This record gives sequence, C-alpha cells and structure tokens, in this order.
Amino acid sequence: MKEITAKGLTVNEAVTDALKSLNVTEDDVVVEVIDEGKKGILGIFGKKPAQVLVKVKEKDPIQEASLFLTNVVKKMGINARLSVKQRDKTVTFHLTGEKIAVLIGKRGQTLNSLQFLTQLVANRYSKQYIQIIVDAENYRDRRKETLKQLGLRVANQVIRTSKKVSLEPMPSNERKIIHAILAGNKNVKTYSIGEEPHRYLVVTPNEKSPL
Repeated sequence: MKEITAKGLTVNEAVTDALKSLNVTEDDVVVEVIDEGKKGILGIFGKKPAQVLVKVKEKDPIQEASLFLTNVVKKMGINARLSVKQRDKTVTFHLTGEKIAVLIGKRGQTLNSLQFLTQLVANRYSKQYIQIIVDAENYRDRRKETLKQLGLRVANQVIRTSKKVSLEPMPSNERKIIHAILAGNKNVKTYSIGEEPHRYLVVTPNEKSPL
C-alpha cells in the first residue's frame, strides 16, 4: 500500500499536498490525522503544523479490469454484456451481445488488443501476476481449433523444407496452444521471440531429431 506523511498549516492543506504527491483523489485514500497542529499565539508563537498519514486504498484488480473493459467497449459504440470467471490466476472476461464481430476483428486482432490492455490494468493493481483472457461469443474455442491445425501444417512444412517458420504475433494463451500441440513432435521445436504484444512463435527443425 502506497502511503505518505504530509504536513501543512491545516489538516486540509496537508491532505491536499499528499493527494498531489500521490496523484490520486480523496476517494482513493484513507487519511489518518497524526497531529491537528496549533495556530499559535497571534499565528506566530507556539505555531505547529498539522501532520497526516495518507494511505492509498488497495483496489480489486478484477473489478478495475472489468470497469476498464466495459468503458472501452461502450466507447466503441457496442452494447455488450460482460461475465467474469476466475480459475486460480487466470481470469476470463466473456463478452456477448450485438456487433461482436467488431470486437473480435480480423483474426482476433481487436480482441487480442483488448485482452492485452485489460491485462495491463489488472496487473497494475495486483500483487501477483494474473493472466487475463478476453473472449467474445466463444471465439477462443473456435480459434483454438484453428491454431491446432495451423501448428500441424507449419510443423509438416518445417519437416519437409528443413527451414524454420515464424508465425504472426499472438498473445501468450494462443502461443501456448501451438507449443502444446507440437510438444510431442520430436522433429520440430518451438520457442517465442519478442516483447508483448508483438511476441511471436517460431517453429524450427529439431537438430536432435532422428530423421
């Protein structure tokens, strides 16, 4: 929890200075008055500043991520319903409603961007890493089957040509699907390169392959 001790001529002034330093609003904090201070005689003698301890409230990462995603979708002009499911450290936000195709975008690019940004928001408020999945009308299940077929086709191409193949950037949950489907193929190996959200998967011949 972020906190700061501040002083001022009055309690209100001390709190105001603390809010500016923390870059938050009064609704985001808990204020503890350490010393109310003294005005002193004639405002000079025996004067003592007020002192406060201002603590930033801990926010629920899932709630903050939900608010963020809801606001973004609304600003896109889409009326969608949002449901949330959590399993261990993975949280899935499922969107349903009209114009869902707009949210998904070409090959899920818009949905992946929403997922990346929502994950940033969630982990900004979380002490432990949370994996966020944003789904729309069960697109992720359909995409999973597509990725499995893609992984198998690319593996066959790599084996046939003995040349590595780099795939388009995709989120970690999609890369894991291809990693998993090819994990049992001794003729190829997979690894990821780059920084999110531009990190991509590479399929390359396995030099230790018996072929």
